[in-house]
Parts: sequence; C-alpha cells; structure tokens
Amino acid sequence: MAHKPCRCHHTVTLARVLIVDDHPSFRATARALLQAEGYDVVGEAETGVSALKQVKDLEPDLVLLDVQLPDFDGFEVAARLTGNGSTIDVVLCSSRDGSDFGPLVAQSGARGFIPKGELSGAALKAVLE
Repeated sequence: MAHKPCRCHHTVTLARVLIVDDHPSFRATARALLQAEGYDVVGEAETGVSALKQVKDLEPDLVLLDVQLPDFDGFEVAARLTGNGSTIDVVLCSSRDGSDFGPLVAQSGARGFIPKGELSGAALKAVLE
C-alpha cells in the first residue's frame, strides 16, 4: 500500500526553498542558515537554465535567486518563473545593494530583494509578508 504525504496543519508553514547561485560557498551557507531556521531547502541550482528545470522538477514554494548568474540574469529568471499566473515566490539576492538595481526588482515579478549579507529566515519572512 502506498503512503500518502502527511498534510498536517501546523500554525507555522515553512516554505520549500530552491537556492539559485553560481557560488557553491554561498549556496552552502544559505542552505545551512535557512535549514537552521526551519526552512525546507529542496534543491540548489547554479544557472538560470538549471533553476527553471529544478523549479519544474521540485515544485518549491520559494526561490532564493542570485541576480548575477553565468547564463542570464536573475531578473530574467524571475520574470520567467512568475509569469503566466504562477504562484511561486521569488526573492532576489546579491552581494550588491538593492538600490543598485533601481526598478528591475519590481519589474521582474520578484517579491523583493535581500542583500546576501543580510540573509536570514526573518528577512525572508519580512519580504514575503
């Protein structure tokens, strides 16, 4: 007999997260930080192309997405992920300050921006509220 996933109702629902960044050290740090704060990190991707494939395969609730990727930028990835009525949440991040990007964050369809040095579960929650 096949087991069905538990659809338990808790007062706190923690997001399934995909981390997209071309630097392995940042992905490892972000994974450890978010898992320690109760997030379910379901995968990682290094490029925009691999991010789009991982989103299809893993169906995360949230994508933490670096602005600068080797193939195409995070703004383009965010626009592709949030287009066509998608309900996925995308939060952009960068080692640069958010003010460097002007209106690009909002135009991309992302929920917001967090500088990499300020990443925390609380910062994600604040952006998503």
